[in-house]
Amino acid sequence: MSSYNTETPTTYIDEMSIDERKSFLRILTHLAGFDGNFDEKEKQFIKDLAIIFGISKKDLPLILEPVPTDEIIKEASNIKNRQAALQLIKEACLLSNSDGDLSEQEVLFIGKIGQAMNVELEKIEQISQWVIDRIIWLEEGKIIFEQL
Repeated sequence: MSSYNTETPTTYIDEMSIDERKSFLRILTHLAGFDGNFDEKEKQFIKDLAIIFGISKKDLPLILEPVPTDEIIKEASNIKNRQAALQLIKEACLLSNSDGDLSEQEVLFIGKIGQAMNVELEKIEQISQWVIDRIIWLEEGKIIFEQL
């Protein structure tokens, strides 16, 4: 996978339809482009997830294609699997924090996609805080184990 997340349980993936998997990836692609710089590291993250999700290479251009925000939010409502929705929120939080610059626009987008999937704002905040704590914990580990 990628350096964004190495502990993703994959059982929820088996319960998702191909369309839900594509939506999951399109949402992350949209989020990655919020800063106007959809870089190679972010593209590789999406491509790695596509492989894990069993998405064919011919479907990648559709997944990487820019889509208006309101369409992506509407598409999020197609993800009905609760575990998939929670994992999407986690991945979105990890991706948003990966560049060290979490924008208000990214926070609002994650909140809107979460609500579209019927994830409570309190749960979204809880996941976001867990992601931040995890990032801090991993950085502290690098210092402790002298891996700078």
